[in-house]
Amino acid sequence: MDALRSMVAGIELGSFARAASQLGRSQSAISMHLKKLEQQTGQVLFRRSGRGLVPTEAGETLLGHARRILALNDAALDRLGAAAQPAAVRLGLPQDFFEDVMPDALRAFAKRHPGTHAEVRAGRNHVLAQEVRAGRLDAALAFFPAGSDGHGERIATLPLVWIGTGAAQAIEDPLPLALFDHPCLFRRSALRGLDEAGRAWRLALTTPSLPGLWAALRTGHGLTARTRHRIPDDLREIDPHAHGLPPLPPIEVRLLSAEAPTSAAADLCAILRDAAERHLARHESRVPGEEALNHRKMQENGAVGET
Repeated sequence: MDALRSMVAGIELGSFARAASQLGRSQSAISMHLKKLEQQTGQVLFRRSGRGLVPTEAGETLLGHARRILALNDAALDRLGAAAQPAAVRLGLPQDFFEDVMPDALRAFAKRHPGTHAEVRAGRNHVLAQEVRAGRLDAALAFFPAGSDGHGERIATLPLVWIGTGAAQAIEDPLPLALFDHPCLFRRSALRGLDEAGRAWRLALTTPSLPGLWAALRTGHGLTARTRHRIPDDLREIDPHAHGLPPLPPIEVRLLSAEAPTSAAADLCAILRDAAERHLARHESRVPGEEALNHRKMQENGAVGET
């Protein structure tokens, strides 16, 4: 059954390397499974095409039978209250969700799929989207400009706000900023807003780490642009109108999912959606009217269509 499962997963995912990741096995183990099938059938089941393998006519014949065999096997195990060999699931998230959405989702997932290996990666929006499209992630949450074209299911639309320790940095000129390094959607929105408002700025600190960003603000490195989600208690939202800062456009959180998820991966997506909606709902309801108006103006000017 393991060998048949490796074969089916590799063909459906278009890559036996992806199959190894999804099944929680090494690539050498997958190769041994394929060799075992060829030895047992006495047939050449795969031929090399470019850098990958594709099934021969005999392989296509076995593939059809393998799908039916696995379906019957898994159905029998499920009927008897047993569990098939647990597959791995792969989840990608921005660092913003590591302290609430991720643990809640993994806790609920583990109750439904005990023993299933979960692989979690932190990543930037564009990287997470690429990993899902390539089949290297089963599910991911990512930020997108509100109203922009793009894949995924919208979970929430959140206001983007200025954050710092107090008013002192907000009135400095040029304005000191602590931001993620390039490329970053939050960074692009902040710099574009300041440039359009004619407000001088300087990069006081850049980092790829969200905890590093919060630490930089605490040590007086200026302001940053982020959502209201989990702003640390010792930092606060800065009123843009009181300090000559531009209002910023809202941002969307979207759920990205693989095209052909396993049953475990499909459950992970549903659980992740519920956890994210629960944690983000209270922030979504606080989009001020002026921010919404500003966003509509940016849409009319074609400024939010990027990904």
